[in-house]
Amino acid sequence: MSFYITTPIYYVNAAPHLGHAYSTIAADVMARHMRQRGEDVFFLTGTDEHGEPVALAAEREGVTPQELVDRNAPRFIELGPKLNVSNDFFIRTSDPEHMATVQEILARIRDNGHVYEGVYEGWYCPRCADFKTDAEVGPENTCLIHKTPLVREKEDNYFFRLSAFQDDLITLLDEQPDFVVPRHRYNEARSFIESGLQDVSLSRSTFTWGVPVPWDDKHVFYVWFDALLNYYSALSYAAEEGDDLTERFWPAQFHFIGKDILKFHTVFWPAMLMAAGLPLPEHVFVHGFLLIGKDKMGKSAGNAIDPFAIIDEYGSDALRFYLMREVSFGHDGSVSVEGFKARYESELANDLGNLASRTIAMVHRYRDGTVPDVALDPDLAAEIDGLNGEVCALLDVADLSGAADAIWLRVRRLNRYVEERAPWTLAKDPERAGELDSVLASLAESLRVVAVLLHPWIPESSAKLLAALGAPELDLEGARAQAGRLGAIDKLPQLFPKH
Repeated sequence: MSFYITTPIYYVNAAPHLGHAYSTIAADVMARHMRQRGEDVFFLTGTDEHGEPVALAAEREGVTPQELVDRNAPRFIELGPKLNVSNDFFIRTSDPEHMATVQEILARIRDNGHVYEGVYEGWYCPRCADFKTDAEVGPENTCLIHKTPLVREKEDNYFFRLSAFQDDLITLLDEQPDFVVPRHRYNEARSFIESGLQDVSLSRSTFTWGVPVPWDDKHVFYVWFDALLNYYSALSYAAEEGDDLTERFWPAQFHFIGKDILKFHTVFWPAMLMAAGLPLPEHVFVHGFLLIGKDKMGKSAGNAIDPFAIIDEYGSDALRFYLMREVSFGHDGSVSVEGFKARYESELANDLGNLASRTIAMVHRYRDGTVPDVALDPDLAAEIDGLNGEVCALLDVADLSGAADAIWLRVRRLNRYVEERAPWTLAKDPERAGELDSVLASLAESLRVVAVLLHPWIPESSAKLLAALGAPELDLEGARAQAGRLGAIDKLPQLFPKH
């Protein structure tokens, strides 16, 4: 089975921040998990390099748009290895192969009768690169997202007949109620469609930084129609050997996006695909904002947290874990450096780190570093065996937070098991040697299962732990407690040193 997942592509008019890391880590958790299940996975991320926001940023800095994107795109490319994400391709919308696909698909949409020429007049947000409907205009003609004044625009454009797809989009949501998830975002998309769709600008004629319209050289395509097609275009040229992967992976199973771009991905995007006669993705998962206090974190707000600084001090696993644990995926949530440090100490260093250190140390102390080959505690094994299926079911619907919670319940259960069974007490009584064997084997084997299932969230640390246990395999078929799997194990340095 194939599994295709994408992040949004990120504007390159400023440096990457924690919000970019959040979307990318979430998609990586899904991609890594699906690989563990044996799926044929393709994971895409990249940068959005055209449009007015980039042109304006370049103008402010006194450079050309191409110079700006060539300088800033590598910072987003570098973020991937820093976060230890496993994307299969990084697309830049200034790639000539992408631009050619944009021209081909949008020309097809025109040939299919869904494009016409006209004049746009209305409110526009340069930061959103978005023409606003009346319902999207805030007090005193401001942007509801950025709280900045909107610009009154009037220009000759080509238009996409979005209104013609209103009934088709309602039918899509009726027949595929999980097309937009979670449910409150589905309701938001449906409400927008039912309020009445207006035709939207397909092109811009007041600047030149964009994909040229092939039938009219005075226009470039409106950045959103260019950007949305990245999910489709990348597959045609992403393979190193030059193969076209479109048939193998299209349509995508999941697009992960932030809620501020819901309209484009849940309304414009499926309508475009319908107009071009292309299959639609299975799910658009809309996550919330990372907040600093009550405010959205972002570069324009000036309150972004630098992910590179956190990684340099604590490592990528700590940041990945914090973001996936601190904020319920699909909802807004507050983040802070203080909150990061608290969760690092309590959950990574204490709950998991101490569990791993104690378990391995006791096997060495009491059994010379070899896990006893005995039957496991049946009650504990039953709790651990059920975890694999529970995690798979939750990640089938992209419930990253629920899956992490389920695993962490077992981590805490294992810590309680240590206290309840007190191996140090059993070790003092030779007649209870069999009990001690069972406890040590149960702990070590359960720890192995937990480490396999945690791999998508903390890949580096789980690999270290599994290597110490002498069982580096990551496939989920092995994520079940079974006596006799482990043998000699190595000592383990602290996984999460306290700071």
